[in-house]
Amino acid sequence: MAARAPGGLGTQPRRARSARGRAALWLAALAALASGAAGCGPGAEPPGVVTVRLVVWRPDIPEAWERALALFHARHPGIRVVRELGPSSSSELHALLTQKLRNRDRSVDAFIMDVVWAAELALAGWALPLDERLPPAERERFFPAAIEAVTVEGRLYGVPFNTDAGLLYYRKDLLAAAGLEPPETWPELVAHAEAARAAARAAGLPGAAGIYGYSGQFRQYEGLVCNMLEFIRSHGGRLTAPDEPPALAAVAFVRDRIIGGAAPRGALTWAEQESLEVFKSGGAVFLRSWPYAWAVLQDPAQSAVAGRVGIAPLPRFEGGPSTSCLGGWSFGIHRASRHPEQAWAVVRFLTSPEVQRLFAVLAGKAPARRALYADPEVLAANPHFAALRPVFERAVPRPRSPIYPQISYILQRYLHAALSDPASDLPALAQQARRRLERARARLGR
Repeated sequence: MAARAPGGLGTQPRRARSARGRAALWLAALAALASGAAGCGPGAEPPGVVTVRLVVWRPDIPEAWERALALFHARHPGIRVVRELGPSSSSELHALLTQKLRNRDRSVDAFIMDVVWAAELALAGWALPLDERLPPAERERFFPAAIEAVTVEGRLYGVPFNTDAGLLYYRKDLLAAAGLEPPETWPELVAHAEAARAAARAAGLPGAAGIYGYSGQFRQYEGLVCNMLEFIRSHGGRLTAPDEPPALAAVAFVRDRIIGGAAPRGALTWAEQESLEVFKSGGAVFLRSWPYAWAVLQDPAQSAVAGRVGIAPLPRFEGGPSTSCLGGWSFGIHRASRHPEQAWAVVRFLTSPEVQRLFAVLAGKAPARRALYADPEVLAANPHFAALRPVFERAVPRPRSPIYPQISYILQRYLHAALSDPASDLPALAQQARRRLERARARLGR
């Protein structure tokens, strides 16, 4: 992963200045109560106070974190949270965290983890099992895929903090001009894109001649795996069985109908930021992205298409399910922590309904708790969240494996090679990828 996103791939969302103003006023009122304890430096430790060291990424919306930690310190005067702010890049944060955990570094009590890290951290013996702390009845309050992602060999190793999944953004005005509704299947998307482009040209819209049909993430990086999981699963295939007919057919569709068709060949170099820039500048009919993109697209200061964008589940193939790749972050506890009970108090608080509501309102983060999608305060700040719950209920995690980085790299190389050459020998490339996956699993002994 080159950059962190909601779900481990993009940038965190920006919120309106009014939200920042409210947070600033609230923080000023709490400053005396918090006594600076929400900061990152160790400082002097009062007698009888236990310090819990928390590794997280550097936030784009610091107000939400400061407010959450001020609340925690006000309610838990015997615990002091010290944050270690790691890199914004998911891969760089992973390198920092795993080095500390491998060395049983006592400067880590709790940590945030990407949705694809749980198996590695659990099977290495670095993460503390949390089964007894989060009973089954409480787990049901989270989206099933978010709990599945932190469950390894039947044991729970994390508590979901926020969730993400792939979504389809579309130009409402262009589809309306063509008399169309959002597409339900991938072939329909290709046809709708061409019809909408033709309608834009016929109407003489500025820049209509250069509008693409589709904008997605097809660079050789983690986002390519997410995008292709959605195509392959919605065709009834499996990422880890690339040489099976359903997976081959899905990859062939993307190679033949999307790359160089609905999307330009330049999409092979696009990640989240590039694909979003194309769409928000008015350069595409459809965009596949994460929930954070909504706030950007609706902001007239950032988006040329503000007010003209709709949101829908991703399409599927005939007979297959609409599939969205699961993203998001959870909190875990270091197995070697000297303060596991206090670390659990921090994790339980940060994943509570109250704090997930706070991050939804101030930072636009999609909660991992299902009930918050009917919460009036959350919906007032994020009206589009009402449409997201069904997508999150059906979200699909990437393969859970302690060697997921290797699996992802093998898949990235195969998928990018398969899509880059219009005449690629898909069966041969897929069989080669399958053999590499099998060798990687054999070395692991699983």
